[in-house]
Amino acid sequence: MTDAISKDPQSVAERSAAAMFDGDRASQALGMRIVAIAPHECRVTMTVRPDMVNGVGTCHGGILFALADSAFAFACNSEGATTVAASATVDFVSVARVGDELTASARAIWRGRRAGLYDVTVVDQRGTLVATFRGRSHRLSDRDPRARESS
Repeated sequence: MTDAISKDPQSVAERSAAAMFDGDRASQALGMRIVAIAPHECRVTMTVRPDMVNGVGTCHGGILFALADSAFAFACNSEGATTVAASATVDFVSVARVGDELTASARAIWRGRRAGLYDVTVVDQRGTLVATFRGRSHRLSDRDPRARESS
């Protein structure tokens, strides 16, 4: 692979997401799937299973948070730098039920040298807004070796 291709932002985003997802047992266990990745953006889907509902029969808020948080994580790590959440908030707007296909779409709304601010929306298969999430990221390093191509 040429140096120009390996530094292409889209290629870096794809390699970063693949490396992160490979080690992300929580997202895998919840059945999440990355359906789109680009620099500073990510879309993740998940189907609500019976083991994901709370005592009133709706998707547990922690599960919704986890879905949004995963999309946020993939988006803010899309440059190949090790980046973690510094804070996050969620607002639950409507309910999701067993069988609903949820999509979390994350995008950067502001980025600095070490910090970023990301908005995530979670919608169901009908496009109904289920939750909104805002995350603040903190970059720990300039480059993550997981995102590099091996020579």
